[in-house]
Amino acid sequence: MGGAGSIGQAVVKALFRRQPARLHVVDVSENNLVELVREVRSSYGYMAGDFQTLPLDCGDLEFKAFLEESEPYDYVLNFMAMKHVRSEKDGFTLMRMIRTNVLNTETTLAYARATGASRYFAVSSDKAANPANALGATKRVMELCLIRASEGIEVSSARFANVAFSDGSLLHGFTRRLAKRQPLSAPREIQRYFITADEASTLCLMSCLLGGNRESFFPKLSEAVDFVSIAERFLTAHGYRAHPCATEDEARNRVDELAARGRWPCYFFASDTTGEKMIEEFLMTGESVDLDRYHEVGVIGWPPPADDGALDRFLEGIRDLRDAGRWTREEILERLRSLLPEFRHQETGKFLDARM
Repeated sequence: MGGAGSIGQAVVKALFRRQPARLHVVDVSENNLVELVREVRSSYGYMAGDFQTLPLDCGDLEFKAFLEESEPYDYVLNFMAMKHVRSEKDGFTLMRMIRTNVLNTETTLAYARATGASRYFAVSSDKAANPANALGATKRVMELCLIRASEGIEVSSARFANVAFSDGSLLHGFTRRLAKRQPLSAPREIQRYFITADEASTLCLMSCLLGGNRESFFPKLSEAVDFVSIAERFLTAHGYRAHPCATEDEARNRVDELAARGRWPCYFFASDTTGEKMIEEFLMTGESVDLDRYHEVGVIGWPPPADDGALDRFLEGIRDLRDAGRWTREEILERLRSLLPEFRHQETGKFLDARM
């Protein structure tokens, strides 16, 4: 599920090359599935097994009907995600984030358990560790769903760094801005870790195929990079020097002038938007971690599920809101805070959609 996104596509291509008996790819994006098929056909040709792509939503009736007519799967891999912090700006997109990241995970976990799948793998996020935003909080809730299900099926996960040039990522945005002759824009202080799509694919497959039950893999990275440095390196690679501008208007209005002199306008600003963390992290206090098993990958060992009813109360509360057809952003955030004492939400009243 979510198999036509940047990470999902990388994993699908890695699996396709290994000729599995059956490989079914589900995603809500019809266009991305078309591109995936073109990519594998153009690069690898065909496989002897059954390869299908299906533009379905895992929470809908059509997906349920498809599963009921399908043979059970050995491995179920979940790449579904609403992955942008900006999507918590209102209660409607925040509820869809919970549906995608949490409720659809519950739905597909139940299917995998009922049909005897060997393993259920789901992508998490570095933002799930000590979450400062609703995105990270929903991914942490997703991890709790995995832990609870682990007594009926083996589960594993991966906490990611930022995947360079993936759809919607900072570097993907820089590429689009340059192609459209538009300025680059980024907050100054924020630092992030980066991995490639191939590295992300390897991390997922290691966790899915080699990980133990209730284990989450993460990349052992030593250097976080600030956004200004990323923009400067990106422009250097494309033959330009970054030219900081004092305002958005200046940056927008000077593209042609500066580009003619081998410079590119950039607007770097102080971060003041809701949910931003200055630097990402992969571990929470008290988590058991193995740093010796692999040279470049760490392994978190999650504890057995706690039967305190807190997760059930959260899910029931969310479903009650959805059934009522009315809710507020604050009602959802309050339920996340009640479930996750580590949720350190940073509310400023400003969101990235108000930035260039």
